[in-house]
Amino acid sequence: MKKKLKKIIKHKYFWPVVVLVIFLQILAFTDLSFIFSKSISYKQGLDLISEKNEDTTPKIPPLDKVAYDLKMMELANNPILPVQEQKFDPTTGEPIPLPIPKPTPWPVKTVYPNDGAILPFNRIIAYYGNLYSTKMGVLGEYSEDVVLEKLKVEVEKWTTADPTTPVIPALHYIAVTAQGSPGESGKYRLRMPDSEIEKVLVMAAKINAIVFLDIQVGFSTIQTELPLFEKYLKLPNVHLGIDPEFSMKTDIKPGKVVGTYDASDINFAANYLAKIVKENNLTPKILVVHRYTQKMVTNYQNIKPLPEVQIVMHMDGWGEKAKKINTYKQFVYKEPVQFTGFKIFYKNDILQKGTTLFTPEELLKLNPRPIYIQYQ
Repeated sequence: MKKKLKKIIKHKYFWPVVVLVIFLQILAFTDLSFIFSKSISYKQGLDLISEKNEDTTPKIPPLDKVAYDLKMMELANNPILPVQEQKFDPTTGEPIPLPIPKPTPWPVKTVYPNDGAILPFNRIIAYYGNLYSTKMGVLGEYSEDVVLEKLKVEVEKWTTADPTTPVIPALHYIAVTAQGSPGESGKYRLRMPDSEIEKVLVMAAKINAIVFLDIQVGFSTIQTELPLFEKYLKLPNVHLGIDPEFSMKTDIKPGKVVGTYDASDINFAANYLAKIVKENNLTPKILVVHRYTQKMVTNYQNIKPLPEVQIVMHMDGWGEKAKKINTYKQFVYKEPVQFTGFKIFYKNDILQKGTTLFTPEELLKLNPRPIYIQYQ
């Protein structure tokens, strides 16, 4: 049998027949009409097949810098200055110099993002929380079906309020929660198991949402906690949130005093994300930084947005509308980084009798307009 097989293989027509069979298989499964519509050489045909296959891979359009700049100006929402009437010196008749308008810090002059950036072309509407807790936000407070339906309603509201800015839904999940007790590590923080994170990823996939993993470090550090989530951050739809409130730099435990991050901590997170983006050929990641006091973020002017990472300074305070707007003006507007966010607390924002939640139309009047909206 072996001798007969060897004789067949050595036959002068064996390999040409094998090549012909393979070629016919390729013909059976490949649309080659684009080749036979013109007279071309064999090598040209192979090149065209290669190009055809490459064309089926989704391609990210290059960043339109003009459109980016226009959208950033739109988000800045700077007030339109009144036309100043020219006045003249009554003695000399010479025109009196017009006062120079005070420069506005928005839009922020930073690097352009890499191709495929979500911001500023889209607005993100996120639901926040932890699946283990009914008190930390919508995630965990309601069943999955209710969460997704409520989020859909908010997305529709924002789409109606600002139809020129597409809305992307998001689930913002607290993957490390600060604790009032030290726990086994003594770090006053609890890391969520993979099974819980993966539940959120599955939930997000049902509505084509992106996911934010949020980290509350307690007495640990962002340098220690962030690398533990790299396998998830390698996914193109997973982004990051960090919470200075629960970054304890003294010996006072979480919940007793507001914590803080320095620009160096935020830059570490941004650079770590940038490394992941480069190594995995991803589109830019988004880094959300919670803030509602002056000391929660120090040396803001040293925070460096990167082509691979878009930074959102997120106004995280709760209370009546006037208080929240003042917080936004004092700690977000006056200390510009790149983009801004705004949190709505379904319960805490209306604790005072007679208060109501902000509507999308009201938030769109802010200067600058928030591009990331979080509901808790």
